[in-house]
Amino acid sequence: KKMINSVSNADAKVGAYPFTTTKPQLGVVLHKAREFVLADIPGLIEGAAEGAGLGLRFLRHLARTRLLLHVVDLAPLDPEADPVRDAKAIAKELKKFDVSLAKKPRWLVLNKLDLVPEDEREARVAAFVKSMRYKGPVFAIAAISGDGCRGLTYAIQDWLDAHPAEPAPNAPATDAPAVLTPAPVRARRRRTAAPTEDA
Repeated sequence: KKMINSVSNADAKVGAYPFTTTKPQLGVVLHKAREFVLADIPGLIEGAAEGAGLGLRFLRHLARTRLLLHVVDLAPLDPEADPVRDAKAIAKELKKFDVSLAKKPRWLVLNKLDLVPEDEREARVAAFVKSMRYKGPVFAIAAISGDGCRGLTYAIQDWLDAHPAEPAPNAPATDAPAVLTPAPVRARRRRTAAPTEDA
């Protein structure tokens, strides 16, 4: 189950393969008498800022949000994937697309903790954060079971309450998402095999 399904009223398509999401999914997260909108965008690939994949279209959605959640799978489906490398790649894509976007508050959410042996979880999370040289808030969750998701949504609501939106002068009210979760980035791999006859 995707994180947005676990914490909101969304009913996003779930698949056991990368890039299941092909368009932004919105969900309302209820927290006591308060609520906020969470948006899940399709996965990005390296080069998204230059238009690779669908990234350029969806990077524009990020500009309308107040807080970014960078969701990274600690146990990716692809055995050759490097979560740290991919997380760094998405940070570079944000900066290349828009420097102000890269400066938005961005939290690190490490997902699929359930697929990591329990006695290795703390060390795995610490090693990831150290490799990223990341200094901000970190949340380790298992979206499929909801473990850790409640604490994350409470923290988001507290942050939103402490940082109210400031509408631009004379701008009409909008229903822009308060939080947006960039799906795990996927770096484009260089082709190493010799070209075939019909390549």
